[in-house]
Amino acid sequence: MDETLYDRVGGLSFFTELVERFYEGVETDALLRPMYPEDLTESKESLALFLAQYWGGPPLYQERRGHPRLRMRHAPFVITKRARDAWLVHMNAALVAAEIGEEDRGELAAYLDMAAHQLRNR
Repeated sequence: MDETLYDRVGGLSFFTELVERFYEGVETDALLRPMYPEDLTESKESLALFLAQYWGGPPLYQERRGHPRLRMRHAPFVITKRARDAWLVHMNAALVAAEIGEEDRGELAAYLDMAAHQLRNR
């Protein structure tokens, strides 16, 4: 069996740390912060578990929240080009700070860019 990106980057702890760094940016972003609940605990956990599962980790996200249904879950939020771009700025900054190989970073960045573009709804 091939080693997954999840395995190569160190498992769930990598995704938890990535999401923590991402949300440090979101917390100070005037455009994005209002889209999130006051307490970011559940948002952080959901994103970390989703990314971990997507990249080959255990199906904890699906066990807790069901099918990801990303477009449906994001539909209530106005995701403009500006919001998408702001989200990508914070996620890419978190990725740059991550201590992983360039190939893995590139693979993650490409997926996150694609996902952010697909979730834009305005």
